[in-house]
Amino acid sequence: MLTALRQVVQKVNAAKNLEHALEELVLSVKEAMQTEVCSVYLRQPSGSFVLMATEGLNKEAIGNVSLNEDEGLVGLVASRAEPINLEDAENHPRYRYFPETGEERYASFMGSPIIHHGEVLGVLVVQQRRSRRFEEEEEAFLVTLSAQLAAVIAHAEATGVLNRISPQGRKKRIAVFKGISGAEGVTFGEAVVINNHTDFKGVPIKQTEDVEYEMALFHNSLCKVRSEITRIADNLGNRLNAEEKALFDVYVRMLADNALGGEIVNRIVTEKLQARSALAQVVSEHVETFQAMEDPYLRERAVDVKDLGLRVLAALTEDDDAEKEWPEKTILVG
Repeated sequence: MLTALRQVVQKVNAAKNLEHALEELVLSVKEAMQTEVCSVYLRQPSGSFVLMATEGLNKEAIGNVSLNEDEGLVGLVASRAEPINLEDAENHPRYRYFPETGEERYASFMGSPIIHHGEVLGVLVVQQRRSRRFEEEEEAFLVTLSAQLAAVIAHAEATGVLNRISPQGRKKRIAVFKGISGAEGVTFGEAVVINNHTDFKGVPIKQTEDVEYEMALFHNSLCKVRSEITRIADNLGNRLNAEEKALFDVYVRMLADNALGGEIVNRIVTEKLQARSALAQVVSEHVETFQAMEDPYLRERAVDVKDLGLRVLAALTEDDDAEKEWPEKTILVG
C-alpha cells in the first residue's frame, strides 16, 4: 500500500485549500482501501467533533452531524487518542446510529485520531457494510495518513482557514504563530511581512541580450543573500540549537557555484535567460523534485529550497531607491 499512500499524500498536499484536501482524502482512501465509506470529523472550539467530509454517506450530513468525546465510536477514538478497529461495530456499547447520514448499518469500523503535538484535531474513519477486520497494514495506512493530515489541519487552524469551512466559522478566533523573537517585550501593531515574494509562478520567462549584466546582477544578489543568512545566524546566537545552526551553513552552501547557484548561472549563459527567469526555472524544478520524494524529511526540504530562491528573487528585484511606507505601529515578520 506504499504506492497508494504516496499518491494520497501527494493529492492532499497539492490541494488548493483545506476543503479540497479533505474531499481528495476521503475519496482516495475509500478507493485505496476498497471500503464503502470514508469520513473526516474535525474538532470544533466547543470540543465536539463534526463531520466535515465524507465519501459514502449523505453529503447533506456534512456540518450537521456532531459528537462529543463521550458519544459514539468517533468520540471514543478521540477520547482514547488511539485507533479503534472493529468488525462488529453495531454491537459495541458506544455505537451510535445517525439516520441523517443516510447510512446503512455498517458492521465494520476503523477510526484513527488526527493528532498534532499531542492534541486530537479530528478523527479519520472508514466503514464497511460486511463484517471485516481491517488488517494491520491497513491500520498503519490510516494512521500514517492521519499524521500527514494533522499538519495540514493545524496550519489551517492557525491561519483561520479552518474557521471559514467549519459550522462555527462566523465566530471570531485568534490565530497564533510561534517563531523566534527578534526583540524582547510585548507590543501591539500591524504585522508586515518583509518579503512579499511568495511564489515563482508570476515570474516571466524572458531572454536577455546582455548576459554579462544578468550574471553580475545574479552574483551581486547571491552575495547579499549569503550575507543576510550569515547575519541572521549570528544575531540569533544562542537561541538556536546545534542542528538549527548547521542548517544556516547548509543554506549558504546550497547557493554555491557547484549547487543551485551554478545551475542558475548555466541557464543564464546557455539559454540567455534573465537572472530572475533562470532562478525561477531552477528553483521550481528542485522544489518539485523534493515534493515528490517518499522520505518525509527530504520532502519538507522543498520549503527550504523555495525560501532560499525567494530570498534571491527579492534581492534581484528590490529597488534600493524606492521609499518604503510603514504603518505607524509595525511588527516586522520574516
